[in-house]
Amino acid sequence: MTEALYLDATYDREFEATVERVAGDRVVLDRTLFYPEGGGQPADTGEFETDGETWRVSDVQKKDTIYHTVDGTPPEAGTVVTGRIDWKRRYAHMRHHTAQHLLSAVLLDEFDAPTTGNQLYADRARIDCAYERFTDEEFARIEAEMEERIEEGLAVDWYEMARDEAESTLDPERTRIRLLPKSIREIRIVEIDGYDRTACAGTHVENTGEIGEFRITGRETKGSDEERLKFVLD
Repeated sequence: MTEALYLDATYDREFEATVERVAGDRVVLDRTLFYPEGGGQPADTGEFETDGETWRVSDVQKKDTIYHTVDGTPPEAGTVVTGRIDWKRRYAHMRHHTAQHLLSAVLLDEFDAPTTGNQLYADRARIDCAYERFTDEEFARIEAEMEERIEEGLAVDWYEMARDEAESTLDPERTRIRLLPKSIREIRIVEIDGYDRTACAGTHVENTGEIGEFRITGRETKGSDEERLKFVLD
């Protein structure tokens, strides 16, 4: 199984790894900083390089292990490569993912509206929540709450917790551990100091001050009791 360096070394941009095997145009490494698509967060892109030869990494997916899709003939098993992620894109995902967690906390705290889904991009994001319909005044209130919590510069931490402990001590509406397969016994928790703790395997910034200016750009009604909010970070 590939060692998932991205879970802890969130701010690292470059690493060395050995190709363990090749499956068509997909490469399996012994370790990687490349984030595989999941949890509403897109896969990282970037490149592999060795001895002056370069391969573009266009997609990363996690199945039985982590597969990196590369352009051209892949490097052979046993090759030591230097991997570099597209940092500008990754950092945008980190900011949007952290903003989504903070927004989920605001919606739950202020409107009793739990998050039901989300999708992140490098330049925007959206979140689905169980709420009938927000008014313009409520939008203004959400933006004000987000601005306050962002400007507080709250610490963002991530750590492992035994599933039994997490289920018995944490708020299930925030953690959403029930959505994870029962086979997962160690849960990665992402915590925004004083506001939110949830199960998540994505990448995040270390401080809410890094998020930037939050702005709601639109909405969609997804049914009688579900709203989709769209937002950007300036």
